[in-house]
Amino acid sequence: MASENFVQPTIPRFDGHYDHWGMLMENFLKSKEYWQVVSDGVPELTAAMTDVQKTEIKGIKLKDLKAKNYLFQAIDRSILETILCKDTSKQIWDSMKKKYEGSAKARRQQLQTLRTEFENLKMKSEY
Repeated sequence: MASENFVQPTIPRFDGHYDHWGMLMENFLKSKEYWQVVSDGVPELTAAMTDVQKTEIKGIKLKDLKAKNYLFQAIDRSILETILCKDTSKQIWDSMKKKYEGSAKARRQQLQTLRTEFENLKMKSEY
């Protein structure tokens, strides 16, 4: 019987490029079946819930803890310390998105503006 080698996928490390990391991390969490808890969040337990519903929410909370664990491993401590709310994987994800996605878009816009200015200067110097 041939032995099968299973390669455990590595957790994508955040390197400052949110767009790329976000896509890799989302795919990673989907492959682990934790993405839904990151995207939807964790519902609150209420007294009016049935035992079945409470058990289901406890399962969702466990998935959230596992997703948080992956996010903690993917993000450097210094970056995690700048994110104020860390109660759920959704809060971590949303904080990262707010902090880094916007700055990446701003950098791209600034780079485009600089390219346009450079092209204008280049055209002026040719005349």
